[in-house]
Amino acid sequence: MICSLVLLVAVAAVRISSRSGLPSLLLYLGMGVAIGQDGIGVSFNDVGLTQVIGYAALVVILAEGGLGTKWHEIKPALPAAAVLSTFGVAISVGVTAAAAHYLAGVEWRQALIIGAVVSSTDAAAVFSVLRNVPLPGRLTGVLEAESGFNDAPVVILVVAFSAAGPVDHWYLLLGKIALELVIGAAAGLLIGMAGAYGLRHVALPASGLYPIAVMAIAVTAYAAGALAHGSGFLAVYLAALILGNAKLPHWPATRGFAEGLGWIAQIGMFVLLGLLVTPHELGGDILPALVVGLVLTMVARPLSVFLSTAPFRTPWQEKALLSWAGLRGAVPIVLATIPMVAGVADSRRIFNIVFVLVIVYTLVQGPTLPWLARRLKLGDDEEARDLGIESAPLERLRGHLLSVSVPDGSRMHGVEVSELRLPAGAAVTLVVRDGASFVPGPSTVLRHGDELLVVATDPVRDATERRLRAVGEGGKLAGWLGAPAEPPESAVAKRKAKKGLVKKKLVK
Repeated sequence: MICSLVLLVAVAAVRISSRSGLPSLLLYLGMGVAIGQDGIGVSFNDVGLTQVIGYAALVVILAEGGLGTKWHEIKPALPAAAVLSTFGVAISVGVTAAAAHYLAGVEWRQALIIGAVVSSTDAAAVFSVLRNVPLPGRLTGVLEAESGFNDAPVVILVVAFSAAGPVDHWYLLLGKIALELVIGAAAGLLIGMAGAYGLRHVALPASGLYPIAVMAIAVTAYAAGALAHGSGFLAVYLAALILGNAKLPHWPATRGFAEGLGWIAQIGMFVLLGLLVTPHELGGDILPALVVGLVLTMVARPLSVFLSTAPFRTPWQEKALLSWAGLRGAVPIVLATIPMVAGVADSRRIFNIVFVLVIVYTLVQGPTLPWLARRLKLGDDEEARDLGIESAPLERLRGHLLSVSVPDGSRMHGVEVSELRLPAGAAVTLVVRDGASFVPGPSTVLRHGDELLVVATDPVRDATERRLRAVGEGGKLAGWLGAPAEPPESAVAKRKAKKGLVKKKLVK
């Protein structure tokens, strides 16, 4: 009964989150605190169980984030995100640990643990906020990739600092981090590509099996990476990233299923973490948390961003936004349970400091991020929305049935069916408009909100989808005079070049 009520209240709380700009994690944590010892009175102190459930939830959240990340947005951001996730993390750990030791009076080992724990940006918080902030694709790509990548090195550091005995030398730590990242990346890429190939070439008997298979592949990637003594978190994110960009059958249904699982994982993890907190014990840790958080937010994060992005000639406005958008969330709180399970001295204090820091600075950063984006003139409201295309294989007929949604903002609005110029072997067979369906003619004009049914033979399936997305991005003139249709990223780059957001060479 209590679980179902918590779930219903949590779903309703998403409405508050979307309107206020607050990451939903704060509301869920508050619900956990309200149910706990200082609220309704439910007693929960099982740190080990919390860590296990937290890890499982993080796997689902990273998988959902990877499935929803567009490759053409994240590809240009990979170098910057990789540097931020490694070199940037090292800077943030060092500066934050020094602040915890010298300003908050924390012993060096505990200070290093705090620095490592809070240096990871939270995938759930970042994905939640970015859904409501219309940022340019390259900034969204950097933030999403960073939040997906930086969990791996941070987990390694927290485990190393929490282990009994002396901490390994820095060069041994670097080697261990590099090895685990390589193993995790290899596992994720291999399993992701193998899974995508299998799902594209094997027609499952029911559409509902595709979402289950996709999530199972993602979890398999985590397990394979972890069993090979690599980074399971990096493996699951990369595998999900490949699956999410592989044009799999029944993709909208798969995406919706993964998003639902992601919400359940967030709700369960955050409520459980809220239950683990005892508010009346936080009093003595509030001031140290505020001091450490202030240094992290105003010094460590900006310094790591400015130094990490220096080789990429990133404009100062983008550096400022990246500095402010380093949101913390459940990941640091989950990682703060590692020293508690390991029996590190003052580990409860570490957990309390991290909890207060995350709550206070997420309250500050989350709602102000859209305002800062507008002030820095980094909004991207004019970005055309991508088409929603679902593919169902017709195995015996050697073809595919594509269901195409034309969203608001798509440049397919106003285009005639004949102007789509689909490859030979593909045709628009049905249009659903305002609840009524009809067979279109060559001069039928497409509108926002239309649902199209497109039949394509196996050889032209991919070319058909590329052409549809190109028209959705560039309108009827995409690929004019018989030139090959552009991929979506090309049309996006051209619009951004016109707005002065990227440099583009003109070739005569």
